Amino acid sequence: MSTEKNIPYKIYLEENEMPTQWYNVRADMKNKPAPLLNPGTLKPMTFEELRPVFCDELVRQELDNDTAYFDIPQEIQDFYKMYRPSPLVRAYFLEKALDTPAKIYYKFEGNNTSGSHKLNSAIAQAYYAKKQGLTGVTTETGAGQWGTALSMACSYFDLDCKVYMVKVSYEQKPFRREVMRTYGASVTPSPSETTEVGRRILAEHPGTSGSLGCAISEAVEAATSLDGYRYVLGSVLSQVLLHQSIIGLETKAALDKYDIKADIVIGCAGGGSNLGGLISPFVGQKIKGEADYRIIAVEPASCPSLTRGRYAYDFCDTGMICPLAKMYTLGSGFIPSANHAGGLRYHGMSSVVSQLYDDKLIEAVSVEQTEVFAAAEQFARVEGILPAPESSHAIRVAIDEALKCKETGEEKTIVFGLTGTGYFDMVAYGKYNDGEMTDYIPTDADLEPGFAGLPNVD
Repeated sequence: MSTEKNIPYKIYLEENEMPTQWYNVRADMKNKPAPLLNPGTLKPMTFEELRPVFCDELVRQELDNDTAYFDIPQEIQDFYKMYRPSPLVRAYFLEKALDTPAKIYYKFEGNNTSGSHKLNSAIAQAYYAKKQGLTGVTTETGAGQWGTALSMACSYFDLDCKVYMVKVSYEQKPFRREVMRTYGASVTPSPSETTEVGRRILAEHPGTSGSLGCAISEAVEAATSLDGYRYVLGSVLSQVLLHQSIIGLETKAALDKYDIKADIVIGCAGGGSNLGGLISPFVGQKIKGEADYRIIAVEPASCPSLTRGRYAYDFCDTGMICPLAKMYTLGSGFIPSANHAGGLRYHGMSSVVSQLYDDKLIEAVSVEQTEVFAAAEQFARVEGILPAPESSHAIRVAIDEALKCKETGEEKTIVFGLTGTGYFDMVAYGKYNDGEMTDYIPTDADLEPGFAGLPNVD
């Protein structure tokens, strides 16, 4: 193992070096993300309009484009210490296997029972719900990692937790479902017959495998029809990216500890929570002209909202009951193929990430599923972690960039987010190992119905 600069395999911060504030990149953005709109009036959503759906403090965070730093409440800091700071790992073994002069680092967020970065925001949202005196929360989950994280957080604060899980994941990942139930959550496959919007979607699309957009609609309906409940979301919203900034802040602090300057920062992109959290301090520096980085968002070719979507106002959910958000979108009616990276099967992208992309502060690429799993297995064999399919999108591009360095001889420093572990994704790994995995890339004609359904907002 190389020891130049004496950089350890794992860089850990001390507990007293952990960030005590979240960073709100919106405060430094020259072009702010467009506001959420009321679908009835097409006017920006107000605090009062959002209150029936979200916790009060979370609404304040959602609407605040100006406060750069938010103090992390002590109770949340204490909970974070169960699994944070998470390690920044120098991928010495992967570098050696690739025979590349590139230096590769990954921020590993899978070192908690939920298996992913999702717990960073789940505990914050549960804390604010408890502080407000609520009975419980409702949510959706794709791959199940968000639902798992939220069930853990609700258990900690003794809150009821109702999870609507995308039907294809509910069927493919029964063990993830059982972790949620172990932590006391109720789990319903979506779309379901338990809500009006679920029944409508099933009538229009009999036998559908579901989507995150469907599950969001059901969870919002459930929250707004139950006293003492609010809806919480694991990605996309600006408040979630704020909480997830803990990832990027720790990453930056760990790099700074050893005077390491990243050249390329890579994250997988579905709704934008991991990507937005990882890149926030780096893109903040870029906006302020303090440093320059190549920042790459990696999405599945089967659900390419950044690379092939349109930048427009759209519904965040399939049932069209949520506010309108301006984002790169494939249309709220787009139901992606049953891609195994369940956490990336969302039709739109965070309005913050969308604005950064539109301003050309970040770039985006889409990758095919079989190539992603090839990278996942290569990584698992040399670095000893079985990565989640979502995370493996970032691994694929990190490997590709490292191989480019091998060709050019450049010693670039590549940092990517390893968002979680893939131990509940063995159905997908099995399909890959058995040669049964296929790549689905929607045609332009496949995408057209989703675009045709975009709301008409001037």
